[in-house]
Amino acid sequence: MTVAGRLALEARARRLCERDLSECRAGLLPLLFELNQLVSANEDLKQILATLLRIMQRHMKIVRGMVSLFEPESGQIFIHESFGLSEEEAARGVYHLGEGITGKVVESGLPIVVSRISEEPAFLDRTESRADPKDRDHSFLCVPILRGSKVMGTVSGERLYDNQRLLQQDAEILTILAVTTAQAVEMYLLKHVHGVALENENRRLRQALKARFKPKNIIGNSKPMLEVYSLIEKVTRSKTTVLLLGESGVGKELVASAIHYHSAGSRGPFIKFNCAALPETVIESELFGHERGAFTGAQNLRRGRFEDADGGTIFLDEVGELSLTMQAKLLRVLQERAFERVGGNQTIKVDIRILAATNRNLEQMVAQGTFREDLFYRLNVFPITIPPLRERGNDIIALADHFVGHFARDMAIAVHRISTTALNMLLCYHWPGNVRELENVIERAMLLAEGGVIHGYNLPPSLQTPVIGEVSADGPLEARVTAIEFEMIVEALKLHHGNASAAAVQLGLTRRMLGLRMRRYKLDYKDFRKRG
Repeated sequence: MTVAGRLALEARARRLCERDLSECRAGLLPLLFELNQLVSANEDLKQILATLLRIMQRHMKIVRGMVSLFEPESGQIFIHESFGLSEEEAARGVYHLGEGITGKVVESGLPIVVSRISEEPAFLDRTESRADPKDRDHSFLCVPILRGSKVMGTVSGERLYDNQRLLQQDAEILTILAVTTAQAVEMYLLKHVHGVALENENRRLRQALKARFKPKNIIGNSKPMLEVYSLIEKVTRSKTTVLLLGESGVGKELVASAIHYHSAGSRGPFIKFNCAALPETVIESELFGHERGAFTGAQNLRRGRFEDADGGTIFLDEVGELSLTMQAKLLRVLQERAFERVGGNQTIKVDIRILAATNRNLEQMVAQGTFREDLFYRLNVFPITIPPLRERGNDIIALADHFVGHFARDMAIAVHRISTTALNMLLCYHWPGNVRELENVIERAMLLAEGGVIHGYNLPPSLQTPVIGEVSADGPLEARVTAIEFEMIVEALKLHHGNASAAAVQLGLTRRMLGLRMRRYKLDYKDFRKRG
């Protein structure tokens, strides 16, 4: 502060002290000026608040002073700095919006002045710091720390006041102190509170995404899948190139996702690209990007998928569909992790993991000259073969139940289970389309099902195989009618635990008629007594 400035403030202080007040506050003006200078030159909130609290304690005779900060993510208001409170007392001073005087100030954005603590029911004394009965005669002032219309916390203090005018004047002074420190408080919250909250939320989302694609979350516990899980666990420990092999629809992309999200590089991007989806002229630009003017229509520079995947993983599906020219360019990326954009001469280095997948026999393609041998060896560092669905046994049932639950929630359809006959049909089918075909079959059956159960006759014709070999039928229609009748009798007997009379009532038959049909299908009610 300049000498002239200090003299001017002191002169103003003398004029103010001539007023009839029990205490003189004019001496605060130079201190407020110094606090403002400190805030302008320093972003250290701890030092700024130490000066603020010193002003309150030494020059306003406040016996307890607090600066509380508001954390919107948790909804909590907590004491950040204080004097006149022990560490334990300050730790107890936590409020929520609208709770106590502090909570009401943060909620409304308006100051509150309590003339006598003992007469204010909203004063909670959560810090439990007022053991002396005389403290109940103290006044309490609480003002918001405002930045525009955003409330970031409060400045509050208490002491004994004999003069109402002085009480109001100190409330105004606390408001000035709060305004002076608002910018520094906002910067602190952005860096230490909101920033930490955002990082915690990012960490939570990453963990949720990682859990979603963990190998153990891939449905199925058959022996072939357990072997796949073991390989996934091993390969996630490094950035080795992985080649995923298997028929179309077995879930190669899901396995690729599991590898990425369970590896050390899971924080990086996961870029997927289908090599069979685009013509060769477009694939090069998509993978490597292009410079402005590289070809007709290239009006702007464009990053390719390899650049987008930098620091993470790129998944190249249907890699066996690439032309020999593109294979050569991919080989260089595998060898050097470097490439040039189309139309450019600047070499771009990337730190990526490459996962590739194909349903074709690459070794046979190498022998035929349609796939580069050197590229095959580069890709085939760590091959994982995903088994077809027909080799996964009871995984079919687990997957079918999973899809029933998924579509029941997604389509709001009250279907909860699959009948025994329908399950047998699913197990007997050879599934050329693998898991993708099973998903489509269940989705169709959900739309056709009635009574909360998927029956065999809700499945597509390709799955309709004769269920009762002993019963002859003249044609496809008779065979299907026979299958439906058999399934309905079995379901009724299961539902009523072998009670043939109750099953007959459900089916609209007499007990004798049901008995004849049961003998025709060689069904015994005793076999259903312990079945649910």
